[in-house]
Amino acid sequence: MTPDKTIERDLSWMYFNHRILEEARREDVPVLERLGFLGIYSNNLDEFFRVRMANINRMVMYKPTSHHPKEAEKKEIEKAKKLQKQINKLNAQYSKEFGQAVEEVEEALRREHIMIIDETQIDDSQREFVEDFFRRNIIGQALPLWIDNLKQFDNEADDIIYFIVKMSKGGKKTQYAILPLPVGCCGRWVIVPAPADKKGEKGQYVMYLDDIIRICLPYLFPGLDYDSYEAYSFKFTRDAEIEIDNDLNSGFMQKIANGIKSRKAGVPLRLVYDERMPEGMLRRIKQRLNGNGKLDTAVAGGKYQNHRDMMKFPDCGRSDLKYSKWKPVLPGEFSGKESLFDAIRHRDLFLHVPYHSFNGYIRLLNEAAINPNVKSIKTTLYRLAKDSKVIRALISAAQNGKKVTVVIELLARFDEASNIRWSKKMQDAGVNVIFGVEGLKVHSKITHISFTKGTSIACISTGNFHEGNAAAYTDVLMFTSNRNLTSEVEKVFRFIEKPYTVQKFRELLVSPNEMKRRFTALIDNEIKNHLAGKPAYIKVKVNHVTEPTIVNKLYDAVRAGVKVEMLVRGNCALVDNPEYNGNLRVVGIIDRYLEHSRIFCFCNAGDEKVFIGSADWMPRNLDCRIEVVTPVYDAGIKAECRRIVDYGLKDTKQGHVVIGKPIDTAAAGTPFRSQEELYRISCMVD
Repeated sequence: MTPDKTIERDLSWMYFNHRILEEARREDVPVLERLGFLGIYSNNLDEFFRVRMANINRMVMYKPTSHHPKEAEKKEIEKAKKLQKQINKLNAQYSKEFGQAVEEVEEALRREHIMIIDETQIDDSQREFVEDFFRRNIIGQALPLWIDNLKQFDNEADDIIYFIVKMSKGGKKTQYAILPLPVGCCGRWVIVPAPADKKGEKGQYVMYLDDIIRICLPYLFPGLDYDSYEAYSFKFTRDAEIEIDNDLNSGFMQKIANGIKSRKAGVPLRLVYDERMPEGMLRRIKQRLNGNGKLDTAVAGGKYQNHRDMMKFPDCGRSDLKYSKWKPVLPGEFSGKESLFDAIRHRDLFLHVPYHSFNGYIRLLNEAAINPNVKSIKTTLYRLAKDSKVIRALISAAQNGKKVTVVIELLARFDEASNIRWSKKMQDAGVNVIFGVEGLKVHSKITHISFTKGTSIACISTGNFHEGNAAAYTDVLMFTSNRNLTSEVEKVFRFIEKPYTVQKFRELLVSPNEMKRRFTALIDNEIKNHLAGKPAYIKVKVNHVTEPTIVNKLYDAVRAGVKVEMLVRGNCALVDNPEYNGNLRVVGIIDRYLEHSRIFCFCNAGDEKVFIGSADWMPRNLDCRIEVVTPVYDAGIKAECRRIVDYGLKDTKQGHVVIGKPIDTAAAGTPFRSQEELYRISCMVD
């Protein structure tokens, strides 16, 4: 038997992001939403190059310390080189498709009388508006840097757009400047008046901030004797891996803060530039990004960079060109005057955000903050909203005399600075803030509330306790007073506070303890049941599945005849094989909300076992993080979790079949859109 094949994680991610790009090219998607998908694609790609591609490049550049490197080292380096080439090839291909998609979307906007115009398409009345806008909003915000004085891009940020500006006088006297575009002060998009000959006609006109600055370049170089200006845009991406120093005299929070500063000085890896840029100007940029002028990736693109800003394109008063609003629903137990604690002690409760309102969780914290019977609140926080109601409730609880403990993950990538700021505010208010476990990210999403009288209550979630995420990510939260579960949630906090103590978990699946072993045992049980002639299946919803032990165990299951159906949003190492006889099916959902919940259903010979939690099936989740997955015992919640998975698997509108046969849409009848149906059902539940 030949070994089962797998797909490299990073190639799988590129395929996933390409599916987002395909969504932007669908004519049946509202045109302003298509712009949003273009922005998401671009933003994802930036983060991928800052993190994942940076890791690959480090492997490629690795120099073995020995003159006779081990065979394993040489293989890893060669593997990284091959992967680097494959990704760059895909990136070049997808970049062309992206350019085509932008043209298609702009044409669709024009058909709706929304015109994106540039500096060559304005009349005198519009120019007067543009110059006035520039004087009021941009002067003092856009500050040029003479390129001759800029030896290296050491302190310049990699999350903004730059112009390289060429100024000349009579074609002879020439000078170059680098100009960071001040998008943060006034946004990327400016709505301008209609041209004089179109006044009163239907239509909206929008300009990139880039083109407004192009028009007004002479105002940025007052008193200089130039008569010609050229400006070309570019952006670059640094290695975003944080360097954490080993100075034992420095506190952990300070180490992270220092690491964030070091990120700015990360090695530039990728350059995207205006393809019209003259070679001499491009060479100057490369030399300042990297002394030898060489970069791992340099991509010639269109006139505009940082297309992630398309996520913030103005709606121009055309809400009909976006998805209709789905107002979150607050189930009855979370919206009344009665105690939520009493309701949870009566039966387990469930929220499915963003269909259900995240305010249900806020309600729990608010009640805990003022209830005199509450003794302590413990919670884990990974990412935090800008104006966090969660933090406000926890601070209020501390001020009301509750013992509040917050485990905050300072290494939540790109949110480190925000988490440090919130940590200091909580500490000032008397909250006991714990910065996780050294060497293990705390990625679990759990809350525990204890009382002077009565049973404890716990909330176990698949997503961050973050209001912003809860409005855009699909996640599930379970609230329980089950003593077996609440006591083990409290054990997780003890493990975090004292990671060298032994903690045994019978109910919860906790990594890095025994989660992987217990998941493989659940898969083995399905194989055993199928071979014994009993009902068997595995239905799973995760973001990623790449962990080799789990992947190989799933291959064993489908080869044995167990039906394995999976909703996988992103990285998927699995590939199909004729030996599996159609027993493996993988679907990815891309729709208005980001699929984020993790749900695991095992047939168990007809007595189905259902689990929810924070862990994906990846090495980092199962081996290098503190994750929590809980069994679901309430029959109604089990049914709801199973419905979420089943609806995704039969989605004919937004479901992308990764492995297996597509659903016969003609036979299926009316197109089925899982997110729409789940929202409809949420509205029916009181």
